[in-house]
Amino acid sequence: MRIVGCEILHCNAGWRDFSFLKLMTDENITGISEYNECYGSPGLSGIIRRLVERVKDMDPLAHEHIHQCLYAATRQAPGGVNQQAIAAIENALLDIKGQALNIPVYDILGGAIRKEIPVYWSHCGTYIWRPEIAELCEVEAIRKAEDLIKLGKRVKDQGFLGLKTNMITFNEDVGASLYMPGTAGRPGWPDLNLPSSLIGQLRDQLIAMQEGAGPDVGVRLDLNFNFKPEGYRQVTTELDDLDLTWIEIDLYDPIALAAIRERIATPIASCESLYGLREFRPFFEHAAVDVAIIDIPWNGAWLGLKIAGMAEAYEVNCAPHNFYGHLSSLMSAHFCTAIPNFRVMEIDIDDVPWKDDILTWSPSFKNGCLQAPTGPGWGAQLNEEIIAEHPPKFVVE
Repeated sequence: MRIVGCEILHCNAGWRDFSFLKLMTDENITGISEYNECYGSPGLSGIIRRLVERVKDMDPLAHEHIHQCLYAATRQAPGGVNQQAIAAIENALLDIKGQALNIPVYDILGGAIRKEIPVYWSHCGTYIWRPEIAELCEVEAIRKAEDLIKLGKRVKDQGFLGLKTNMITFNEDVGASLYMPGTAGRPGWPDLNLPSSLIGQLRDQLIAMQEGAGPDVGVRLDLNFNFKPEGYRQVTTELDDLDLTWIEIDLYDPIALAAIRERIATPIASCESLYGLREFRPFFEHAAVDVAIIDIPWNGAWLGLKIAGMAEAYEVNCAPHNFYGHLSSLMSAHFCTAIPNFRVMEIDIDDVPWKDDILTWSPSFKNGCLQAPTGPGWGAQLNEEIIAEHPPKFVVE
């Protein structure tokens, strides 16, 4: 079997686009993967195409050989969009191999350790404070603080045992908004200093969501890249009494993150923006995290397995970074099914209604758990008719 080429597909998903790779072989087995060009990776599709050209005529079943070849070819600019392109190819290769061997990808990763995967409702309220997005998602928009109680109750009523939210604030002039200066999305960038009123608003937000969700639903807060270590220390110290499941922090300095973790009792989750063994290693060596978050579309499921193996040596459990489409959820589910040191799986629930039709698989939940997928490879195919009905709005090639 030989690689003969690829095709790129994009599908609009309301406030973002989903992107997919189809990797073709000379034996009519096509592997698919999902990648993310929409958030911070412009030009990624072009890099994928160029790297596929480098591995044409290679054996797709030799995915480690191909990964190492592509890593060597991009060694002078490691990580970033180069690694995301390698991961998209690697994930499609795993799908090809699973189909060729008539086994699911998790069997390639070592076999299923679990068939039910605990999940948490991610970006809970993060998108739907904007009325136009709430309308797209066919849910009620968040307009006032009391709506957070109802949102927490909706999570509980739908059987989820955990949620994660971002920093939602309220103002008499603008109503609800998202505090997100770290990506230059609002005032507060680039200094990223902590506003004096924000901690009180965060406490109110989290207490309201806990009230609605009840004691059996774990609540997480994602602080992203929105502060410097000084601000993270202040926020985490002031919220440490709320019994949160974890606080998520994005920092590229493992020593600074370890110092924050030492100050509080609330667990710290991080690493979702890291690539490869070399970037994860210092976070484990400095005991900077309680939960290591691994992005499977960015790293690849095979490399993700290696990262999880390294984390296990430091007694750290792993969770996938998964806020994309259903193919990403499917890829992440295979990863979660196979690794021993698994914590919980992230998944977005509030989304556009056609998300369920893009792929021939959609998540099935029972008792707060995603049911493990079946079938060879990833176990699904893209619905290209639905994709064509929703052309991209943000990804420009």
